[in-house]
Amino acid sequence: MRLRYENVCIEALGYDLPEEIVSTDELERRLAPLYERLRLPTGRLELMTGIRERRFFPAEMPPSAASIRSAARALEAANFDKNRIGALIHGSVCRDFLEPATACGVHRELQLPQECAIYDVSNACLGVLNGMIQAADMIELGRIDAALVVGTENGRHLVENTIESLNPATQLTREDIKLSIASLTIGAASAAVLLTSKRISRTQNRLLGGVIWADTAHHELCRSGRDEARADGVRPLMQTDSEALLQGGVDAAEAAFARFLETMRWSVADIGKAVCHQVGVAHKKLMFQKLGLDPAIDYSTFEFLGNTGSAALPITAALGAQRGHLQAGDRTSLLGIGSGINVVMLGCLWQPTPVGGNAPADLGTSSESPQSLHSHQNEAVSDASRHVQRVGPIVSPGSSAKNPV
Repeated sequence: MRLRYENVCIEALGYDLPEEIVSTDELERRLAPLYERLRLPTGRLELMTGIRERRFFPAEMPPSAASIRSAARALEAANFDKNRIGALIHGSVCRDFLEPATACGVHRELQLPQECAIYDVSNACLGVLNGMIQAADMIELGRIDAALVVGTENGRHLVENTIESLNPATQLTREDIKLSIASLTIGAASAAVLLTSKRISRTQNRLLGGVIWADTAHHELCRSGRDEARADGVRPLMQTDSEALLQGGVDAAEAAFARFLETMRWSVADIGKAVCHQVGVAHKKLMFQKLGLDPAIDYSTFEFLGNTGSAALPITAALGAQRGHLQAGDRTSLLGIGSGINVVMLGCLWQPTPVGGNAPADLGTSSESPQSLHSHQNEAVSDASRHVQRVGPIVSPGSSAKNPV
């Protein structure tokens, strides 16, 4: 599918980060029985993935709680009249319940208009981007003036259950645990995007169009739990053929990118900045090589947030905008890939855009220099390509919702 927009703008971004930080070193300490049994070297997980830490929301917190904060911050940052919102789309894997839609609770707390269309969209790591497209279509058609798209992922339960399943499994080999490595890369975050008609936009930060592409021959490479709606609780687990998913995802991105450039009427050299789905160092390196993009145009957050599923790309864009990476006039590509395999690529003509969030001033800092970390990551990148990939995080505990992939 090819998309072109003349009347849609990204008016503001909002996000919510958890306070709790969990280092990769800590995860390895919790995996000590497995590491000792298989004689695995400590430090290898960070070396393979480039992820030194991630954050988790509290176990009992429903996804809607963070989504409400993210959406409210986007509205506040833009000083936008909430009564003009015509659609609210909740786009994450994590949901409060199978029904009603998680968007209902967000709508209620934000006190949005009753004429507002509200629903959930879940598509692995692409739910928020899919929601942006649906909202943009409504704006382009003139049905609404503005829309909020928001999503919250919390990987705590998947990570903790993965550790609990690996430690006592004495039959596992080094080869067997590769299917669980991706589960240890995820984190938690929430992000919201406010889209408006160009007619009422203050930013004129144009969403120009993009493409949607699918290669479902790979739909079995990454799966989480089956529908557990009838169970008393949800204990998500996920298995991922990381090597095959990494290669399949990058191949799908390469096919989509050619169509993206054609649709946008851009060349590779025209792209000033890129914001990608956040997986890890191997994914980033291979994708930029395949697409012919300069890594210098990228802004990444996986190093300190891990993989936050559908929230990863929009929160990375928000932080990149806050920190001055995205500049006025940049032709900016938003490059999303999700298991299935699905690809969404969107193009913007970036303009200064307000961002509301709670990032601490020292977010992303490390005692290890970036040059040193980059050197270590390059040493491990071929190894990482055999182990690292993922799909979106999973639903909250006590929820009756399933864990779709």
